[in-house]
Amino acid sequence: MKQWLEKQFQLSKYHTNMKTELIAGVTTFVTMAYVLATVPNMLSSAGLDKHVMLTAMVLLIILTSVAMAIFTNRPFALAPGLGSVGIVTAMIQNDGISPEITAGVIFLSGILFILVTFLGLREAVVKVIPMSLKHAVSAGIGLFIALLGAKSCGLIIANESKKSLAFGDLASPEVIVTVIGFIILLVMKVRNVAGGMILTILITTIVGIPFGVTKLPGSIISMPANIGTQFLNIDIAGALNFAYIPFLIALFVPDFFSTFGTVLGVGAKAGYLDKDGNLPGIDRCFKVDAIATSFGALFGMPSMTTYLESSAGVEAGGKTGLTVVATSACFALALFFAPVALMIPSAATAPVLIYIGIGMLSAMKNIKYDEITESIPAFVCVTFTIFANNIANGICAAIPTYFIMKIASGKIREISKVMYILVIVCLLYFYTIV
Repeated sequence: MKQWLEKQFQLSKYHTNMKTELIAGVTTFVTMAYVLATVPNMLSSAGLDKHVMLTAMVLLIILTSVAMAIFTNRPFALAPGLGSVGIVTAMIQNDGISPEITAGVIFLSGILFILVTFLGLREAVVKVIPMSLKHAVSAGIGLFIALLGAKSCGLIIANESKKSLAFGDLASPEVIVTVIGFIILLVMKVRNVAGGMILTILITTIVGIPFGVTKLPGSIISMPANIGTQFLNIDIAGALNFAYIPFLIALFVPDFFSTFGTVLGVGAKAGYLDKDGNLPGIDRCFKVDAIATSFGALFGMPSMTTYLESSAGVEAGGKTGLTVVATSACFALALFFAPVALMIPSAATAPVLIYIGIGMLSAMKNIKYDEITESIPAFVCVTFTIFANNIANGICAAIPTYFIMKIASGKIREISKVMYILVIVCLLYFYTIV
């Protein structure tokens, strides 16, 4: 076994060993274990079966992360991106799009990712989307995630009399537990506590017991749920409707650029980058990530993407794919403790979602505020994502704004030919919803 691991993962070449890689793998698991609670809770709010989605998610994490380990020998773990989970939840819950068509849109976004990757168009796509809008999409999705978290626990509600969002019942047990959890999380982050998010979720879950928010399960261990009913519950033909193109873009852009940033960021921390700042074998990472998204869609799972939390394992000394094999083993074990994960209430995951969402606003620091043709479209994207309660609305409002302002300022040369097509798509999108 030891010889096979050495041959497969080249531990000596990367100056590491089995013990270090296993510890790093457990570290990665602890830092991203919050997905066991957050993702199923978010998807259940859209009417999907919580236990089934938990089982499907864990199996996909294991399969895709191991594939990344074998195919690339990089310590990158995959899981559903919270941004895409937020978009998918909103598509079903707010826009009334069926889960089958939503899965179809996820699948098509993965196919687009696959085409871009396998046809060598990665650099072209990076150049087409204006930098300001890349950051704005990330920030807009962040606010959306924060809002979903606040709504899931009743902290924020839709006030029908005022026709606006407002605070819910601040004296309700759910809101009180959420506030306590948020305070705990802030302390965890300030003190740099390892695994602070999952610890916050667990502590807040315990706090919720006397409040009647947390319902104790009948057992701690159970067999995984049957995911057969969820497999191939997908309508690809229905997803080809023109009206869903903005959602496809909304899913593709964060997945693509999140993967791009994460593999470079974590790769730099692991010492993989060459003298030019490039990551050798990055196309292999993209191929695994792209295929993982389309494969996950067959189970109705939002975009599977490379997780930034992989950096925790790298900091613990992880250098090879063996790190995420260990991470996958931890998730496999967690699969049999589903009752513990499923008893975690929305009030315990809401603080994490709010914190992550607010943290994603940091992308706005990269906007060129002294350049009005860059900053205004970026803010249009973020504000209309929230005001219109839809990430697609934000994107489709921002792109024409960017286009018009660049032309008006005499900077038409900064507009790529593909941008003209995107503007037409956005205008047709608004025509379909008028």
